[in-house]
Amino acid sequence: TAMTFSAQKCGVCFQPPSIVLIYRDNSQEKTRQRIMPVRNFSKFSDCSRAAEQLKNNPRHKAYLEGVSLRQLQKLYSLLRGHLEGRSLAESLEKFQQEETIDPEEDMNKLDDKELAKRKSIMDELFEKNRKKKDDPDFVYNVEVEFPQDEQLESCGWDVESDEEI
Repeated sequence: TAMTFSAQKCGVCFQPPSIVLIYRDNSQEKTRQRIMPVRNFSKFSDCSRAAEQLKNNPRHKAYLEGVSLRQLQKLYSLLRGHLEGRSLAESLEKFQQEETIDPEEDMNKLDDKELAKRKSIMDELFEKNRKKKDDPDFVYNVEVEFPQDEQLESCGWDVESDEEI
C-alpha cells in the first residue's frame, strides 16, 4: 500500500512542549497539522531515546514515517536546550557542534554509543552527497587522472623495515 501521509515539515513548540508535524494526507489531498505533546521530558532526558519512543509510538508511527530519527533527535535536543535555559541560537550551535565530525578525532577511543552516533552522522552525510542514477548531474564511470609529475609523499606504514613486529 502507498503511504497515506507524507511529512512536509517538522518542528518543535516550547510552550506547551510538543513536536509539530505538517503533513499531507494523500487520501484526502489535504495538508494537515499534527501536534504531539511531549510528556515526562526534562533537561536530563536522553534525546535519542525520546526520539525513538516517539517514532515507534503506535499513535504517531504512520505520520512520522517520512521524518528521520535524526530530525526528531534534533528537535528534542532543542527542547532540552530550552529547558536548560539556552536560547534557540545557542541550542542550534551546540547541536551543530555535536553533529560535526572532527577528522582529527581518534574514534578508537570512543565508547560504542558515541561511535554509533558518529557512524550515523557519516552515513547521513554520505547519503546526502551521494549521486544517484536519476540525479540530473549523474555521470556513469567517472575517470580521473592524477598528476604523476609531483613528488609522491611517502607514508610511514608503507616503508619496509627490518624490525620484527
